[in-house]
Amino acid sequence: MSETLIFEGGCQCGAVRWRASGAPIMTAICHCSMCRRAHSSPAVAWAMFSDEQVRIGGQAKSYASSGEARRGFCPHCGTQIFFTASYIPGLIDLAIGSMDQPELLAPQFHYWHARHLGWAEFADDLPRHPEFPPQG
Repeated sequence: MSETLIFEGGCQCGAVRWRASGAPIMTAICHCSMCRRAHSSPAVAWAMFSDEQVRIGGQAKSYASSGEARRGFCPHCGTQIFFTASYIPGLIDLAIGSMDQPELLAPQFHYWHARHLGWAEFADDLPRHPEFPPQG
């Protein structure tokens, strides 16, 4: 019998915790301006899971960052934790930086790279998609 992968994480103050069971659907680095602004960072690493794989504990708040997307965060310390959108129904992105062991989930590619900041280049050979990656 094989063991189920378990990933855990949460906010800086510990008021919001999450747990994901099983392998992520994908992992990636997003360079879009919305992620940059929400995280005050040049790019954000995400791990995408199905809703059924994820449990969020505590009282996370969410913000409609656009007409189709919501961003979840801790109302106490402000840590950005998750992202959901109508164009990816049934899926949730968890910020890899909010993981207890972020080194366990390396990104597989970059997306929205057409919007990346020129001074924030990553020294990797990962594929770079100019917009949202092809879905298949």
